Amino acid sequence: MLSHPGRLIVLLAALVAFAPLSIDTYLPSLPTIASDLGASASSVQLTIGAFLAGLCVGMLFHGPCSDRFGRRPVLVWGMVLYLGATVGCLLADNIEALIGWRFLQALGGAAASVLARTIVRDVFSIGQAARTLSLMHLVTMLATLVAPLAGGLLMQLHSWRSIFAALFAFAAVCLLASLRYIPETHPAERRVGSLGTALAGYWQIACNAQALAYILCMGLSFGGMFAFITASPYVYIEYFQISPQGYGWLFGLNIFGVIIVTLINARLVTRFGPLAMLGAGAVIVSVAVLGLSVVASTEAPGLIGIVLPVVLFVSVTGLMGANCVASLLKLFPNNAGAAAGLAVSSQFALGAAFSAWVGSLADGSPRPMCWVIAAAGAGSVLCYVWLRARSRTAKQRRAA
Repeated sequence: MLSHPGRLIVLLAALVAFAPLSIDTYLPSLPTIASDLGASASSVQLTIGAFLAGLCVGMLFHGPCSDRFGRRPVLVWGMVLYLGATVGCLLADNIEALIGWRFLQALGGAAASVLARTIVRDVFSIGQAARTLSLMHLVTMLATLVAPLAGGLLMQLHSWRSIFAALFAFAAVCLLASLRYIPETHPAERRVGSLGTALAGYWQIACNAQALAYILCMGLSFGGMFAFITASPYVYIEYFQISPQGYGWLFGLNIFGVIIVTLINARLVTRFGPLAMLGAGAVIVSVAVLGLSVVASTEAPGLIGIVLPVVLFVSVTGLMGANCVASLLKLFPNNAGAAAGLAVSSQFALGAAFSAWVGSLADGSPRPMCWVIAAAGAGSVLCYVWLRARSRTAKQRRAA
């Protein structure tokens, strides 16, 4: 089916990077945008919320559409919408227009994020799919690390509008490459009969306890990471008096940890399988949960006592996500688009929920962050324990 599988993997990784690049690249420009458009800081921050909302809606929509009409046309349509909306962002002359165009930009970009994962399942076996998804997550983390630096450089060279020009160029290259290198991976004979049937696939997935366990296992891990992202600037900079530059280095430790663990997972998952690698991740998360719980229970939490378990926790988020998605998509080969859409949109929804939760508990100390991350980790581990027990029961039944 594929004449250039290596090129396909690189391209799919670029498609997964649409979301972090679209969010993080323009973060340094928010104050300038507020000044240029005569908008308040809170109004400009709505452009981020609008983008996240567009991602969640788009992922829930594009997945089932691809189960009905095929991956390639839905992917191309989404990328064309992204390009058009990016032009709208580039030319926006008021904050209301920018918020609207950002929602549409995310709606289109969601096709790239969800269908890249779905195509992986169409093309590769479960072990290879988990390995490929790990490599794709690695690219996402690198994009998260590099994007703000690139955005700041573009701001220095020109203006905030140049950031959207760069995003347009990136998306245009990805669209041209997709037209050349991505074939239709969901043949007509495997497609569902109607869009209504495709959307009904959500009910089938939601009623499957094993599927929900995989979704919650990865989603809770992601939620804990978002709690850290939300609270860590206040904990590290304000409570521990770390400089902004020092905070950048401490934050970078987490990205470095994600890269290392993701590479290890990509190397070992084809040998041991996704469930075994999930088990390794659950052990690491358990250690992190224990460490954070101990730190949160002390009267004067120390910086090292927080940094180390947080790095352990965040480092395995890519491992948890890649193996859960690969295992989930194996359960629903004919509804892989809906399964991927539900999984990734739930992941972002839980990230937003845990971000709001840790914010509501803020009391000026590190304890709320520690407890919320620990709660997310404990929930993720419990989901794995249930999945492991179910797997053992299934093996015993087959052996009987």
